[in-house]
Parts: sequence; structure tokens; C-alpha cells
Amino acid sequence: MDEVSEDMKKAMKSGEKLRLETLRMIRAQLLEKRVERRPSGDITPEDELAVLMAASKKRKEAIEVYQQHGKTEMAIQEQQELAIIQEYLPKQLTVQEVEEFIRKTIEEVQAASSKDFGKVMSVVMKELKGKADGKFIQETVKKFLGA
Repeated sequence: MDEVSEDMKKAMKSGEKLRLETLRMIRAQLLEKRVERRPSGDITPEDELAVLMAASKKRKEAIEVYQQHGKTEMAIQEQQELAIIQEYLPKQLTVQEVEEFIRKTIEEVQAASSKDFGKVMSVVMKELKGKADGKFIQETVKKFLGA
């Protein structure tokens, strides 16, 4: 939260309008989460990650919709906002890293078929949350389990 506030000040001084608007949106969502946590008002790093992941997911979905409807300019703006949001997310794993982790997990939990999907997903999502796209993880687990 402090990092976002500091970066907002920098964006204000440098005149980066899109960056400033995006950071304001992130900050507002974090403050909203803090209000939800009353009376303590404390938000955990997991809460912050959840806010950023939701904002990221929203941008990805919007990009897809805008591209489907030929609204290139709006899709580009959403991509730029997504890039800013991703600066605050943990480093994303590569496709190969995700696939390797899923293979190892399948071996560890001794998953044999699509019936073990939930068992694999619970372990994988616990470890990879915020580090890879959940939809991609889900599709990869299904592929490896033959679902």
C-alpha cells in the first residue's frame, strides 16, 4: 500500500496520467479492503495480493472482450493498465515452470485420473497463487489428468 502511494506521487510529478489513474484505482480497492476488515483495519499481504489479482483478472477479461468487438484502442489501454498492475504482483512463472510444478504435484499426491482433480488443484493453487494464471493452471491440470 505504501509503495502504491509513493508511486502515485511519482506519477503525479511526472505527469503519467494513465499510471496515476491505475494506481489510484488500486489504492482505492486496497482502502476498501481495509474498511472491510474493521474494526482492526489491518490487511494482510494475502489481502493485497487478492486485490491485485482481481484487478489483473478484470483487465484480462476486458482485453478479451474489447478484442472480440474490434475495440483496439480500449484493449490497448486495458493492456497498459494490466502492465502497471503486474508490477505489483509476484513474478509470474513461465509455462514450463507451471507445467513442471503440476507434474511434480501429480506424482506427490499420486493422482491417477480426473477424479483426483480437486486434490491436485488444492495443492497447486496453494503454492502458485499469484504466480500464475488460475485458468491456465486449471486447464493444465485437466490436460495432465486426462480430464
